[in-house]
Amino acid sequence: MIAEVTVEMGRDFRKLVHVMAPGVSLRIASFIEALPLKQGLRVLEIGCGPGVVAREVARCIGDGFILAIDRSEKAIRLARAGSVTEMASGRLDFRHTAIEDFELSAGDDLFDMAFAMRVGALDGRHPEAGRLALMRIKSVLKPAGRLFIDGGNPLREIDL
Repeated sequence: MIAEVTVEMGRDFRKLVHVMAPGVSLRIASFIEALPLKQGLRVLEIGCGPGVVAREVARCIGDGFILAIDRSEKAIRLARAGSVTEMASGRLDFRHTAIEDFELSAGDDLFDMAFAMRVGALDGRHPEAGRLALMRIKSVLKPAGRLFIDGGNPLREIDL
């Protein structure tokens, strides 16, 4: 369960810190903390695996929404099984699809932000898939939407 704590940072400064759920690795926690998350965002996670990051992001965006996708049917099954509470709240959903094939469903709104950790189509391992992926991502983001991937310190933004 995530908690928010106010940390005293000097005489007149306080910082709100999100405390990650138990079992979240330092690498994942650092990545999430670096994302410019705020209340009410619509977020797309690409390559969600078992849903660890999606659940934490759902907790950070309050009444926002995160759709997490993965090309692995098994990963999506695991993610759904571990995210019953978040899915029931309407703040999180999962979809079995590769980013190169991803399209909005009827009635879906555009996303404010997309992110990916260790996704071959976006980290240079699969250049042709990467070109298709970037086109798909751009088509589902709002005009000012942003894309972040791992590989920076701890993340980097990709211009679309």
